[in-house]
Amino acid sequence: MTAQQLRAWRKARGLKQKELAELLGLKKRIIQYYEKGERDGRPLKVPQYVRLACWALHDGIVDFDGQKVTKG
Repeated sequence: MTAQQLRAWRKARGLKQKELAELLGLKKRIIQYYEKGERDGRPLKVPQYVRLACWALHDGIVDFDGQKVTKG
């Protein structure tokens, strides 16, 4: 998932950066960095855990405690 794909994915779901950050347990500024594809002038990739979390959210999974899946 590229920076542009993350932004498009978020917008297609009608989420604001702050809302996505809250769903992922991150700060809004981190989402901004990921969507820009850089931080302090250095390239920044969307990490695997964020890509996997987006996939889970896409499938309606909002939490997993190790045993039980919570769908939203």
